Amino acid sequence: MTAIITGLTKRYDSTLALDAVDLEIASGEVHALLGHNGAGKSTLIACLGGGTSPTSGTVVIDGVEHSSLDPRSSIAEGIAVIYQHLSVIEGLTVAENLFLGQERTHGRVVVDRATQRRLAREALATVGSIADPDTLVSELPIGQRQLVEIAKALQRDAKLLILDEPTAALSHAESERLAELVIELKQRGIAILYVTHLLNEVMQLADRVTVLRNGRSVWSARRSGFTKADLVDAISGGHAHVSDRPAPIEADAEPRLDIEGVTGPRLGPIDLIVRPGEIIALYGLIGASRTRLLDMVFGRRRRDAGIVRVDGAPILGVSPRSSLAAGLALLPGDRAKEGLFASLPALDNIVVHVMQSLAKAGIRDLRAERSVLDTVSELLSLRPRASRLPAGRFSGGNQQKLLLGRWVNERAGVKVLLLDDPTQGVDVGARREIYDVIRRLAADRGLAVIVATNEPEEVMELAHRCVVMHKGAVIDDIDVAATSADALLAIIHDDAASRAA
Repeated sequence: MTAIITGLTKRYDSTLALDAVDLEIASGEVHALLGHNGAGKSTLIACLGGGTSPTSGTVVIDGVEHSSLDPRSSIAEGIAVIYQHLSVIEGLTVAENLFLGQERTHGRVVVDRATQRRLAREALATVGSIADPDTLVSELPIGQRQLVEIAKALQRDAKLLILDEPTAALSHAESERLAELVIELKQRGIAILYVTHLLNEVMQLADRVTVLRNGRSVWSARRSGFTKADLVDAISGGHAHVSDRPAPIEADAEPRLDIEGVTGPRLGPIDLIVRPGEIIALYGLIGASRTRLLDMVFGRRRRDAGIVRVDGAPILGVSPRSSLAAGLALLPGDRAKEGLFASLPALDNIVVHVMQSLAKAGIRDLRAERSVLDTVSELLSLRPRASRLPAGRFSGGNQQKLLLGRWVNERAGVKVLLLDDPTQGVDVGARREIYDVIRRLAADRGLAVIVATNEPEEVMELAHRCVVMHKGAVIDDIDVAATSADALLAIIHDDAASRAA
């Protein structure tokens, strides 16, 4: 398959999401699509997958011209989109997911489950999946769920595979396996559009690269013609930003957050103090229980024992409501399922926590709410600044900004901010914008911040201290200024098991 995109344009009211984009994706090629969040990558994917119709332009697939595609015609043309937030149905088995809508039957009614299981095993084997066809998808780790999605696409004879931030939620080992699979699929002649913010993946996998900026295709090159520095310059427009280290803190200040003896299933006991203005990274591999600890501190999970104090006062009760009342807020790791109201406007997503306090006589004060939105949008560089645009229509990075914007508003009264993988699926430019905001909130407002991450570079950019976790236990507490990204990586990959033993 060869897909040739010419002059693709998409306008949402006054916002130009795509501006005459040209792009070609050839069989047996990995074409990386890069750009800041809000650059137009998600809109381009939606046009190819049939989720939205372009305002103008064409998509020519193997010589057949389309002015727009719907989901049915997109699938019929051999296009399959594997989104960052997977579309597998957790309550169905692997085999049922693979054949959903295309069930094999005896006659017209009875599903031929034996045939589906046999074909499912064959399809899973082609992508290196070890999943049992009869296993519920909800019981699979994220890496295996992604392989099920890819197997489903190949089962439907996909010729163009679009991978949207495919390694954002994967472990290091799962990411390596996916890279091997991408190379195998390319060798089979499948065209791959690979959307990512991780430049090491681009250097490893891409045959060609296109960079979008402000909805336009501004740079394209083949693998032999660029370096990583070229990619950074193309994405940033030659204005790459060098992030600062977090501001110094008062080492003898009274704790803003005090976690004492917190224990729960496969966790603890955990003792941790965070002072005003301090940023601590919870660092470790998937399975280290970083998210579990944040959930227990915030009250989303019951804990067996332990006390959480904010400014010396214990939080009464173990619930999100009591935590928010004490000034403790959580930005969850899965923004689509646990944080964002995708169908509601950007305005509602940002002011939901303060809507009642802004109201007059029980009636929403839209002028005050828009003032909050304007302030937050300026602080976070939200793009586009479209108050009525549903949150689900924003790019991944700007969706993350909407969630963060819920808590950066001073009226929210936040004193402690818990961030679970805050830059998952976020490009290099938006990452640095989010880092800058987190550092400013800590330095200017004295927030205590805990960031859960498995990326050593994120630890080095953001944190004062790095608390290393392994299987629910703290195995090290490191001064970030006295270490390096390579040293942190070595700790969790080489030393974590022996330290915890």
